[in-house]
Amino acid sequence: MASVLSYESLVHAVAGAVGSVTAMTVFFPLDTARLRLQVDEKRKSKTTHMVLLEIIKEEGLLAPYRGWFPVISSLCCSNFVYFYTFNSLKAVWVKGQRSTTGKDLVIGFVAGVVNVLLTTPLWVVNTRLKLQGAKFRNEDIVPTNYKGITDAFHQIIRDEGIMALWNGTFPSLLLVFNPAIQFMFYEGLKRQLLKKRMKLSSLDVFIIGAIAKAIATTLTYPMQTIQSILRFGRHNLNPENRTLGSLRNVLYHLHQRVRRFGIMGLYKGLEAKLLQTVLTAALMLLVYEKLTAATFTVMGLKNARKH
Repeated sequence: MASVLSYESLVHAVAGAVGSVTAMTVFFPLDTARLRLQVDEKRKSKTTHMVLLEIIKEEGLLAPYRGWFPVISSLCCSNFVYFYTFNSLKAVWVKGQRSTTGKDLVIGFVAGVVNVLLTTPLWVVNTRLKLQGAKFRNEDIVPTNYKGITDAFHQIIRDEGIMALWNGTFPSLLLVFNPAIQFMFYEGLKRQLLKKRMKLSSLDVFIIGAIAKAIATTLTYPMQTIQSILRFGRHNLNPENRTLGSLRNVLYHLHQRVRRFGIMGLYKGLEAKLLQTVLTAALMLLVYEKLTAATFTVMGLKNARKH
């Protein structure tokens, strides 16, 4: 119990949250482009920079940062939960021994499940707010009118029921493999590099963070596309297809996407996603590593995650 409620786990959680907020703020417009490419299926522009130019031209200079606050709030909570759970479980299971790739994958998966169940409502709301006021090419999309985070929660619960806040939970649970795969490769690459040198440079951390995230994102991207569509939940779906988040509905959306756009329709927006997520993850992990190391040094504690 002491390991779970330790100061070390809190330091890792705060550092992870700060790192993610810093990185997402820097690369936020890329995430805006990715979301438009995933949700607005009839948009002709296929590249990240063209979509961003369209958004700025049609909706204003600050449009790529629409929904920044709810996204940052959700991300901060989400990464705090993930890093706290990951490091607490690691402290309990590994107990000072050298970790293994298998253990990292299992711990990452469990931490991801806890994170999804606790924070999905925040992500549903921020997806809605991020797309509110957007000029869509797809006429099936129903516009929203939320005044902010609290009003969005209120309207969704009132109009769609409280379970709508967990729209996309099923693909999200499948997607816990994304951070699990990312951390498995990140920790594995880190262990290999530390065998050859005493400590990692900032460039080392940035590069292995980017490689780990690129692998995880490419492997799980089709499910991320379906997750975005389900979280948005503002398409005029047939009544039998409104059981949002169920396996049947996930398979329905996968089939529809492939039927309308071919297999590459599942990878629409991948360029923007890779650009955004790889750079964001690399910068986040760099800030995270530096912040934890600095905190432990100042407090005179040994960094529990040195392998």
